[in-house]
Amino acid sequence: MTNKKLITNGKIIALERIIPEGSVSLCDGVITGVYEGIGRLPEPDETVIDAGGKYISPGFLDIHVHGGGGYAFLGSSVDDVISCSKVHMSHGTTSMVATVSSASNELTRESIENIREATSKMTKSPEILGVHLEGPYFAMSQKGAQAAEQVRNPIKEEYMNIVASFDNILRWSLAPELPGALEMAKELTKRGIRLSIGHSDALFDETIKAYECGFTTVTHLYSCTSTVRRINAYRYAGIIEAAYLIDDMTVEIIADGKHLPASLLKLIYKIKGPDRICLVTDAIDVAGLKDVKGERYSQTSGSNIIIEDDVAKLPDRSAFAGSVATTDRLVRTMIKLADVPLYQAVKMMSATPAKNIGRFSTKGSLSIGKDADIIIFDDDINISTVIVGGEVTFEKN
Repeated sequence: MTNKKLITNGKIIALERIIPEGSVSLCDGVITGVYEGIGRLPEPDETVIDAGGKYISPGFLDIHVHGGGGYAFLGSSVDDVISCSKVHMSHGTTSMVATVSSASNELTRESIENIREATSKMTKSPEILGVHLEGPYFAMSQKGAQAAEQVRNPIKEEYMNIVASFDNILRWSLAPELPGALEMAKELTKRGIRLSIGHSDALFDETIKAYECGFTTVTHLYSCTSTVRRINAYRYAGIIEAAYLIDDMTVEIIADGKHLPASLLKLIYKIKGPDRICLVTDAIDVAGLKDVKGERYSQTSGSNIIIEDDVAKLPDRSAFAGSVATTDRLVRTMIKLADVPLYQAVKMMSATPAKNIGRFSTKGSLSIGKDADIIIFDDDINISTVIVGGEVTFEKN
């Protein structure tokens, strides 16, 4: 028996415009039609979902998220991984790449395995598309809130054993200037793993070489990424400048309104444009919890942090320690702080991330034949309905 639905009476967010009135049809988890205007009448065997004049949007895809609801993807049980993902679903996330921060080889492997097992058991949840390893091969000078005792240079036997053991490694962030990093990049690229420059002090020329070796993305631009500095009186450009000058380089940005001010959000958008920007939450374990403030232990970083001003900070307040944001907040921030059109903000939270991880054939837009991952929200990006794989997984009363 087929499972048909028709979402009616909504404003459809397409890739390059907003259709002021339309409807979307689904069958067995796949989008089968997108209609402008009043559209067509429901078929007898279709379940009708009335959008009530709100926006019908592709679901949000978060390619860099560490946790939520009190759980982290690092070191959590299978059940906790599932619980974590469901917290983000209520904010419009229909698929994600579970991110594991710097840890021991043993804990990293355990976390990847638990994510893999959870993925096979999840129902009524966002789809976990794979794992993003953020570390541990980072520059100590740019470690941020990563566990200092775990930061190290690439160890070939270690990373090759990981990629040989697990088929769900989708992305890996590392510092390309480290000894052995470019060799690692070549090995991972051959296996289809996406590489991102992260927590790095690379100079401009080192960044160019990294790009040539397969680093196509910069992890959370401006956060733990090098910029212009002096060496023996001469100025040298860094990762940020290289990211701007390499047209095809994609950048992540944490658009929570805290990590980057409005001026930088506008600058990044003006230079890179929506087709080269992935909005990411970089959300830690406390994301999605209500009224969380003060100092507490973070499973994500393995240390104490402070939650204040709606962001996570190191205990000495010298730097941020990840975000507590959800995907709906990122879209809202880009619209309100950076003056970005709604359909472009949605693109940076759906189509561009899907392209970045090679999933645009099935994710990222309301197109016929793609997965029926759809959300409905109002003018302030308040999520009222979430549909994953054609099934309604969240409804706000």
